[in-house]
Amino acid sequence: MKTLLAKNFKAIQIESPVDKIISQIRQMIISGELKPGDRLPAERALSEMLQIGRSYVREAIHKLEFYGLLKTNPQSGTYVTGISIKVLDTLISDIISFNKDDFNSLLEARYYLELTTVKLAAENRTEKDLHEIKKAAMEFEQKVKTSGKAIEEDMMLHVKIAKASKNSFLESMVLALIPDLIQNIVENNVCGKNRSIKSIPQHSAVLDAIEDRNTKGAEKAMAEHLADLLAVSKNNMEAIKNISQ
Repeated sequence: MKTLLAKNFKAIQIESPVDKIISQIRQMIISGELKPGDRLPAERALSEMLQIGRSYVREAIHKLEFYGLLKTNPQSGTYVTGISIKVLDTLISDIISFNKDDFNSLLEARYYLELTTVKLAAENRTEKDLHEIKKAAMEFEQKVKTSGKAIEEDMMLHVKIAKASKNSFLESMVLALIPDLIQNIVENNVCGKNRSIKSIPQHSAVLDAIEDRNTKGAEKAMAEHLADLLAVSKNNMEAIKNISQ
């Protein structure tokens, strides 16, 4: 009897709330219920309609904006762009699979992406940015100490750092890449059960370097914070390589 190799098996993918929101919007556009130029309900209203947290709605909108399917005007709201249905189908598939096809490569990409954003944040941050980063770090610490997990707070901290970089492309990449990765890392204990606790002093080191405008120190602190993720990525890639040989 032939035994299947490990590479013949593929992990079962479970749709996240963000994927489901994206799929719903896709279907509404395809059906004509949403047309180019139509305005989406506000985040709060969408959250209530879908009976889901606003952070999931916000993340779905950010991803759809990043791929050009939605456009947000701060004064008037979020609108559907005039993209074709054929292109829409391709992009939606890309968005939903973007954070799942190669988890190890995405871990590595996150590592180098965040080293760049944190250096720019240390160089370009304003006092307002610093206040927002400190607030996010405090909320992360409080949530970890009360519940053990702080997925949304962790995501928000890294988004605030990216925003402080003053590079809109890098900020968009963080918004598209980081949320699903953080959720996967925490929920599946990718780096062990104590990662959230260990992250508290690591976040503080990153924050101190940003406050001091120490670009090299910020890069070093972020590298130390994400070192275990890079190690997991490289170890997993090596294991997959050995299986395929």
